Amino acid sequence: MSTPESLTRRMQTWTIGPADTAQSRPRTTDHYLISKPVDWYCRYHTFLMIGDAAVVLAVVALSHIVRFDSETLTPNANLRESLSVVIIWMLLLSVVDSRNQRVLAAGLEEYRRVVAGSFYAFGAIAMLSYLFRAEVSRFYFVMALPVGAIVLLGFRWLARGLLARSRHRGDNMVPTIIVGAPRQVARVTRELKRRAEFGLDPSAHCLIGVPADQQSSEMVLPQVSMAKIPELVASRTYGSVVVAGGLPPNQMKHLTWALERSQIDVIVFSDLVDVTGPRFTVQNVSGLDLIHLDLPRFTGWRLWAKRTFDIVFSVLALVLLAPIMLVVAIAIYVDDPGPIIFRQQRIGLRGQPFTIHKFRSMAVDAESRLAALRAQSIGNGPLFKMENDPRLTRVGRFLRKYSLDELPQFWTALKGDMSVVGPRPHLEKELDQFPDEGLRRLLIKPGITGLWQVSGRSDLSLEDSIKLDLRYVENWSIVGDLVIVLQTVKAMVTPKGAY
Repeated sequence: MSTPESLTRRMQTWTIGPADTAQSRPRTTDHYLISKPVDWYCRYHTFLMIGDAAVVLAVVALSHIVRFDSETLTPNANLRESLSVVIIWMLLLSVVDSRNQRVLAAGLEEYRRVVAGSFYAFGAIAMLSYLFRAEVSRFYFVMALPVGAIVLLGFRWLARGLLARSRHRGDNMVPTIIVGAPRQVARVTRELKRRAEFGLDPSAHCLIGVPADQQSSEMVLPQVSMAKIPELVASRTYGSVVVAGGLPPNQMKHLTWALERSQIDVIVFSDLVDVTGPRFTVQNVSGLDLIHLDLPRFTGWRLWAKRTFDIVFSVLALVLLAPIMLVVAIAIYVDDPGPIIFRQQRIGLRGQPFTIHKFRSMAVDAESRLAALRAQSIGNGPLFKMENDPRLTRVGRFLRKYSLDELPQFWTALKGDMSVVGPRPHLEKELDQFPDEGLRRLLIKPGITGLWQVSGRSDLSLEDSIKLDLRYVENWSIVGDLVIVLQTVKAMVTPKGAY
């Protein structure tokens, strides 16, 4: 029995459109499939597959050689077991979807899935060896698992860097429609353009409450109507839709219904007090979704763990970097005789003053020349910054560019006045000009590095700097600190925004 025509017309109001009717439906489903985009993602996915396979084969081959030399086994049996390990490992990396486009290029999820896939693989190997009474060498578990997981993470980190660099050049981007109220759309557009590594290229706006034919002076991109979005998506013009805010729930629901067959990414920009996923718990009670929000905690075992991390990391850094610090100290004195270490009072935990220790990067009379240069500042409001500060010495300019002037601060962190990762330490006169909410940064110790260090440094506005500091204060974790440290190493090698 055919569907009544009136019912068909009604269904078309919340599906992809006329192409869904029996008469106009194409022979294949390709009409509904939009690239994600297909070209770059297929190439990158293939690259990850080959890289993962190369790592797994190399690690298992090494384990195979060690085992074959140390155990009396037939080569054929040993080879079969090694190939089985490779196949299961690669299969589990695919099962956990570690190469999904949504987890690539930014965030921790890709790394978590790589580690999870590796552990699941060896769990499966252990279970199958027990069920089939197969002898599996302990070398696979003692050597292949930890070494393989670490090398896989290193490969993914390198691959992510290559993808991010290509995106900052404008390649491998997904054309994106930004939907929402004008103010939210403008902010999300600005953030996505600044963080190109996410791969979302704002290419059109759909403004809520503003007719499509009324172009705003701030909105330089094409404007489209809500009704036009499904058609543009179906024509493969755009590969993603970002809801920036201001969209009523009913409109949001109908938008997702209209796009459900397009297989594009619909992304909702969360503006809920900068709260990250782990602090959310969703509870469904009789069809009512309740979101429980864990409040930030600034006491307890997590702070003890953070202090332990600071001590261990600072000691290792001071010991391993001692030769570099010695060379830097000599270079500073030869270039501009005077104090090697610069000391200055900053405001730390709960408003308590402390002394920072940095390599001196400016002339000895730098402080006395500050007032004359204040009018040339390009800094963030109360923060003084100059792109070509004449007070910098030749060695100091190099130290600033690669953040080497910060190395003595590991001593400050070891003493307990600072943390390895945290908000930026500021002068009291700078904090006097901060908004009240910006002072929440004082709830934890300032850091040698932080989100501000890996997100643009001097290129950030005061508003963005405060936002990043508050985001860290509200959501910090030990795992997050480790990621920021790794990102800091990358920022030092490829400096940007360092004056």
